[in-house]
Amino acid sequence: MMAHSEHTPKGALDGLLVLDLSRILAGPTATQLLGDLGATVIKIENPKTGGDDTRSWGPPYAETHDGKSDLSAYYMAANRNKYSVGADISTKEGADLVRSIAAQADVVIENYKPGGLDKYGLDHATLCAERPDLVYCSISGFGQTGPNRSVLGYDLMAQGYGGIMSLTGAAEGPPMKVGVGIADVMCGMYATIGILAALRHRDATGEGQHIDLSLVDSQMAWLINEGTNFLASDKAPIRRGNAHPNIVPYDVFPTSDGHVIIAVGNDSQFQRFCKAFGREDLGGDARFVTNPDRIANRVPLTKAITETFEAYETAKIVSMLTEVNVPSGPIHTVAEALSSDQAIARGNVVAVENPETTAGKVRLLGNPLKFSKTPVTYRRAPPRFDQDKNRLSDLLARLTVRRKG
Repeated sequence: MMAHSEHTPKGALDGLLVLDLSRILAGPTATQLLGDLGATVIKIENPKTGGDDTRSWGPPYAETHDGKSDLSAYYMAANRNKYSVGADISTKEGADLVRSIAAQADVVIENYKPGGLDKYGLDHATLCAERPDLVYCSISGFGQTGPNRSVLGYDLMAQGYGGIMSLTGAAEGPPMKVGVGIADVMCGMYATIGILAALRHRDATGEGQHIDLSLVDSQMAWLINEGTNFLASDKAPIRRGNAHPNIVPYDVFPTSDGHVIIAVGNDSQFQRFCKAFGREDLGGDARFVTNPDRIANRVPLTKAITETFEAYETAKIVSMLTEVNVPSGPIHTVAEALSSDQAIARGNVVAVENPETTAGKVRLLGNPLKFSKTPVTYRRAPPRFDQDKNRLSDLLARLTVRRKG
């Protein structure tokens, strides 16, 4: 696997040790991001279950030489730049091992049911009392407090409880979840931000703290304008398919050969949009002159644009609107997106060496952060279960030396 060398630039979090007691997606998203930024992440996995649940969430899997791959694509999405150590925390040996790592860690992150780690002495109260400078992040479905604190939570439940499904899908269709586990991913992003903020506080004061984060809280927080639309009006938002509640035209329209995205953000763009297609009649229509007018008359304007676009191919529409600086674009498949010239130029797909696989490498989604001084690095492919237990002592010793250096 790729490893540190004198030629590998140090990440912004180099020297930081993260003890990862999380699984599935929210916690692993946070710890992968910390790892991408240079932190050393030790992922503890339960040998009774074969490790992280997502190892078996396939197919597809990366093919391995032993024919027993536990590298599902789902697992690999959130577990690079980590070391895997198997430990059964229900045993004294396993709990002691995890506590020995925690004694050196800067950060502990876990997503057990609230109170689930108490009996093992791995809860935040115990570890933070032993290590007042420890940053300890707990992720759960509903948080450490409240009437639902004991309710188990997965991404789909969070999307349902938190309101986003009521806004997603066709106007006349059923509530719809977002196509990926966005509640988990956004919770992981909030966790990362919270951990970095807590580390800055620790570095300034020597004081650690406990971070309590839930999938549902995170999901409600990113209701964004639809959430504040409701709070300002007491009117429940409705599903509009691809349409925007506050901007018109901002939607997906059929073309002669597919579909096109139009995102007219202001009145001057709308005038240029109309002129490009010889529809000055729409630009001069009192019903459509301003954005509030267009919102009030959404249906007739949408009908007029749909009829206009019937004669044009998607590429032609995009070309015409790009020429007059009106935002528009195609709707790519995943294959088209990841193979586009823009994706290639920006490094949106990366190949990370992995001798465990028959291909000798795995292809992963790249980290979008571009640093001028401390670039993201891809040092380790997602590990097999427990592949690093025999090197744990050496790893911790080297990390201690590097910190002192």
